[in-house]
Amino acid sequence: MRRRAFVGGAFAGLPVTGAFARPPKVKSGDIPKRTFGKTGEQLTVIGQAGGRFDLIPFEEAAAIVRRAVALGVNYFDNARAYGRGRSEEIYGAVLPEFRKQVFLTTKSYRRTRQEAEEDLHLSLRALKTDYLDLWQIHSVSEMEEVEKIFAPGGAIEAFEAAKKAGKCRFIGFTGHHDPRVHLEMLKRYDKYDSILMPLHAADPSYLSFETQVLPIAVERGLGIQGMKNFGNAKLLQSLSVRDCLSYVLSLPIHATAVGCTTLGQLEDDARVAQQFKPVEAAAMSKLRERAKEIAGPALEDWKRNVPVG
Repeated sequence: MRRRAFVGGAFAGLPVTGAFARPPKVKSGDIPKRTFGKTGEQLTVIGQAGGRFDLIPFEEAAAIVRRAVALGVNYFDNARAYGRGRSEEIYGAVLPEFRKQVFLTTKSYRRTRQEAEEDLHLSLRALKTDYLDLWQIHSVSEMEEVEKIFAPGGAIEAFEAAKKAGKCRFIGFTGHHDPRVHLEMLKRYDKYDSILMPLHAADPSYLSFETQVLPIAVERGLGIQGMKNFGNAKLLQSLSVRDCLSYVLSLPIHATAVGCTTLGQLEDDARVAQQFKPVEAAAMSKLRERAKEIAGPALEDWKRNVPVG
């Protein structure tokens, strides 16, 4: 399922006052920022992610990136695995002009030092930059991967070396399969700068990252990023775009990655961010209850499958 492609989808419930009534105009530069954990960096609360750019033509994706910059978005998420490097090339076609004003991140799915260093070389070339703001170990899903990452010659050595050499300013890890694996990654290493995990209103009902991992990330002072805000659009059966993003941004996180594939989606998300007000505890509980109706492996098929009875 894909997100709605028209501008104003998040505002469908607002009253119409005339034949030409439109959603509130998106203003450039009004997206709130938060301090990204112990890094001290100021990130916009929403960031453009490149994970779905393989679904659209190159120039359409590049136009979304340009518009995100124009709106004041400064957090740009990517990964070497996205489109086999194509998503990084899209960023490389747009972002070098704005390099000093954006916080540029990418990831490596490789689990050995040599392979991760090869990925880093390819990423820097595709992104047309000589350094990353944040380089993350991508999509750690199984305990066996944790063992490989921290074994002699494992990927963690590449990340430490890159940070020391100035090829990346900060390092972290990501994943969306199993909160136990996130907890093991945190147990093994205390020098991460960041963490990325799925966070949304249905997450607390099934293999929850919000309840198991988020409190530890907060305690450690990590830069915390969310993803899967809309449950790959499945949550939009029960909640609005505004509901979904407001829930995530009301958690103790610093930014969330939104995988926009149309300008309309980007502008919807930017409007919500610009108008964001923290959701009170009672309202958060109600959103969780509404999302609970569709929670579980059918919605979160990216998580470890556990029967829900």
